[in-house]
Amino acid sequence: GINAEYMGISQGFVADKVVVVADLKIKNKSFGPHAFFTDLRRNGEVVKGVKLVDMGRKTVGNDLDNARISFDNVVVPKSSLLNRFAEVSDDKYIQKVDGLPAFHMIGQRLFSGRVAVAQAALTFRKSLFARTKKHSDSKQCWFPKHTRPLSSFPHLAHLYQEDEKSTQKFETFLAKVENELSNCLKSKKLPSPQLVETIAAAKVLVVEDCISAVHQLQNEVGSFALMHGTGFEQRDFLTCCKFAEGDSRILMQKIARDRLRVFQKKQLGSSKDKWDEETKLCSKLHELIEKDPLEWDKNWREVDELASLVMDRTVKEFMSK
Repeated sequence: GINAEYMGISQGFVADKVVVVADLKIKNKSFGPHAFFTDLRRNGEVVKGVKLVDMGRKTVGNDLDNARISFDNVVVPKSSLLNRFAEVSDDKYIQKVDGLPAFHMIGQRLFSGRVAVAQAALTFRKSLFARTKKHSDSKQCWFPKHTRPLSSFPHLAHLYQEDEKSTQKFETFLAKVENELSNCLKSKKLPSPQLVETIAAAKVLVVEDCISAVHQLQNEVGSFALMHGTGFEQRDFLTCCKFAEGDSRILMQKIARDRLRVFQKKQLGSSKDKWDEETKLCSKLHELIEKDPLEWDKNWREVDELASLVMDRTVKEFMSK
C-alpha cells in the first residue's frame, strides 16, 4: 500500500486521477521510484485511504487549487504501473530499455520543469523592473535649480543598467538550455549528465539572481514598492520558484555531493599543485567527513560554496561550447 503525504499539488483538491511516484517493491525487494496512475475519486467519492485538505489561503497563487493529499495504506492494482520502460511479470521485474532506469524518464519532467521555473522567474523580474522603471521615469524629484526623474539618480540608474545586462545574459543561457533539452525530448533520449547539471544550475542561479535583483529594487524605489497593484505584492512568486521542481538548497546539496564523489574517485591522491579552488574545497570537505559524517551539516557554508563553484563552472563550460 501507499503511505505518504504531499502538499502543494495544483488542482489536487478537485482531481479524480493522479500520478503517484512510489517505491516499487517485489517480494520486499525495492526497485526504486516508479510512477503509478491511480484514482483519487471513484464515482465522485474519495477513494478509501485518501484524504484531501485545502491548503488554505496563500500569499500568492490563490488561483491554483492547491491541496494537501495524504495516502494511508492505499492499495493500487498492478495495472496502474506506468510500464513504458519497466513492468512486472510473474513477480519478476523487467526493465524494457537496458541502461535506462524507469525513474530517469520520470525525471525528464523535472528537467523541463526546472527550465520553465527559471524562465518564469526571469519573466516576473523583467515585468516588475519594466513597470517600476516606467514609474521612476515619470516621477520628478527635487534637485537644486530643477527637477530630475527618479530613474536618473545613480543608485537606480546603476541598478537598471545591471539588471538589463543580467537579464540578457540569462535569456541567452536559458534559450540554449531549452533548445538542447528540447532536442533530447523530441528524440526520446536522456539528457547528458552535463546537461542535467546545467539545468539544475540554471534553476538555482537564475531564481536566486531574480530574488536578489527584485529585493534590491524594492529597497531602492521608495514607497512605490509598498503600493498594491505595482507587482511587488506578488514577489512571493519568486519564493515559489525557489522550492518548485526541486528546492534550490536541496539541489545545491546534490551538486556538492556529486562533485565530492568525483573527487573521491578520480582526484583523491593526485598532485595538489594542479588543484583549483573547487578541488581544494572538495579535499577539505572529504577530510572533515572522513572523521565525522556530521561535519557535512556543520560546514554547510562550505558545501554551498562548493555547489556555487560547480554551478559557475558548469554554466561557463556550457556557454563556451
